[in-house]
Amino acid sequence: MKSLMKLFASLLLFVFFSLLFGDIDVVESSNQNLRFSGRNKLFVFGDSYADTGNTKTTDKGAWAFPYGITYPGKPSGRFSDGHISTDFLAKLLRIKLPVTYSKKDDVDKTRLQYGMSFAYGGTGVFDTQVNYPNMTGQINLFEQLLGNVYSPSDLSSSVALVSVAGNDYLYFLSTRPLIAILPFIKQVVNQIEVNLRRIHSLGIKKIAVPSLQPLGYIPHFAKGSPFIKDAVNFLVGHHNDLLHEVVAKLNNETNHSAFTIIEYNNAFLTVINNKGEIPDILVFETPFIECFQIDEHEFKNSTLCDDPRSAFFWDGLHPTQEGWKSVYTVLRKNITAALTKA
Repeated sequence: MKSLMKLFASLLLFVFFSLLFGDIDVVESSNQNLRFSGRNKLFVFGDSYADTGNTKTTDKGAWAFPYGITYPGKPSGRFSDGHISTDFLAKLLRIKLPVTYSKKDDVDKTRLQYGMSFAYGGTGVFDTQVNYPNMTGQINLFEQLLGNVYSPSDLSSSVALVSVAGNDYLYFLSTRPLIAILPFIKQVVNQIEVNLRRIHSLGIKKIAVPSLQPLGYIPHFAKGSPFIKDAVNFLVGHHNDLLHEVVAKLNNETNHSAFTIIEYNNAFLTVINNKGEIPDILVFETPFIECFQIDEHEFKNSTLCDDPRSAFFWDGLHPTQEGWKSVYTVLRKNITAALTKA
């Protein structure tokens, strides 16, 4: 009994001094401002690979059945059958899932202490065909919250995910001649550099930006000719080469590893080509065939596979929950090493 009393007393002292010196997350509130201090925040910028529910519920797609059939059992605004990239990254970093920007006024304000997602499905670095903020607009939304929800000092140990999954290129290929694609890739990567610099200057010191996944292997392109697939993957390689150069330059300028590339390209290929030699991930027998095949002319005529866990891709563009789980199993060691160190 005495030992239990001593333990209880020690815990009380720990809590007291932690609150006094700021080692435990606490919420400070006033009538006008609500600010949070602590180490565990994730801020998300990007597209459907990262969007956990920002798009309007009236939109088709992520808010229509069978999206969300695996988790949470109904549509949740995620472009998959369940968890996506943001969910798995937050879990790896032991950070609670950040609230979406569109729901920030509808949730308990203590939820804001874990960060926020500004990602909107369908968006890109530049404007695309959707009426949602592009990457610059998303960063604007984030900046508007500094000083009244988050103070700049709160951000020094936060992490940002900056997801660019290729919507700029999909939109380009549907509206402009292929001959102009190489200069456009340079424009996209240059703007990514501008965005990364801006996010860092606003106070976030750890920023993760994924490489572009092998777009030629997503069902949207994989069903086409081998020439198209190879051409698209060549362009992906060019994008990723330029991105690596930008990140190396930024890290050299900051004298530390503030910027990290999440190697989606290598991880996707590793999972797709896995024949059983990699533990802890499933073998996807037909990785280029999506589970949910959408009839673009009559949505109700779309077909669903028997088991989403058996498919790497959920639809023509997005991985299943099991696909994302496999990708992050491959990435786990490198991500935790890069984003958790000081």
